[in-house]
Amino acid sequence: MGTLASAIGFGLVTASILALAAVGFSLQFAVTNVLNLAFAEVMGSAGYIALLSTHAVNNIWVAMVPAAVFGALLSYGVNRLIFVPMIKRGTKLFGMVIVTVGVGLIIENVILAVAGPNFSGYALPPVHTHHIGPFQLTAPQLIIMGLAVFAMISVHLLLRHTKVGFAMRAISVSATLAEHSGIDTRRIVDLTWLISGALGGVAGVALFINVGAFTSATANEFLVVIVAAAVLGGVGDAYGAMLGALVIGLTSEIEAAYFNPQYKEVVGFVVLVIVLLARPQGIIAQVAVQREIGR
Repeated sequence: MGTLASAIGFGLVTASILALAAVGFSLQFAVTNVLNLAFAEVMGSAGYIALLSTHAVNNIWVAMVPAAVFGALLSYGVNRLIFVPMIKRGTKLFGMVIVTVGVGLIIENVILAVAGPNFSGYALPPVHTHHIGPFQLTAPQLIIMGLAVFAMISVHLLLRHTKVGFAMRAISVSATLAEHSGIDTRRIVDLTWLISGALGGVAGVALFINVGAFTSATANEFLVVIVAAAVLGGVGDAYGAMLGALVIGLTSEIEAAYFNPQYKEVVGFVVLVIVLLARPQGIIAQVAVQREIGR
């Protein structure tokens, strides 16, 4: 029971980080129809911004704010300067996937050139373990879980109880119809990139806190798990991404506890393959919709 409880506790932490990333990834895809595989590099670059910010504020949780802002601005800038011009030239869905991969490689190599190949880490205060029921979790892990819960509630309120959220949902169904209904689709798409990037920035810092030591490639290694969670829940469905993050977070940590920790990331890949073969529309989505870029 002790091993299982520890695995579930660590799984909830992993699921929290994954939910932040997968919801941002899914929200952005739902509104813009761009499968942004540079999302992990947004996370990684924001994580390094937090590292730089700690030299000024000496508090990683405060440094998470400029990291989130940087993630939002980077996502917005990449979309406006690269993705939008490519879409206007007629680049379709698969072509845009290649473009996002290229953008991700550029960002990762810029980070490598600036930060170097060595491992880095945040200067955290002494960590104390807290016993909560059968779980033993550190203060940073509890804060990460709290941040994820707060972010998920905020996304829910945004989507269900604001005009912006209504516009996002309308555009995800049909951008053309939404525009004809008077919705400023360009403004909503820009806001979506900002929100997605901010979630990615927070997720990047949370990931780096959790792993302890990181390099320019650390966030990219997490990309398969992010995509797996998004696909499991139905890519483009924010609520499905939350559920997918929980499932993959728990299963990966339970596998690591009982089998081989080196295969933890493989769980996400296996789940991704199984879902693509058995239910490509995801476990929540009712209809698999194939769309081409028309934003």
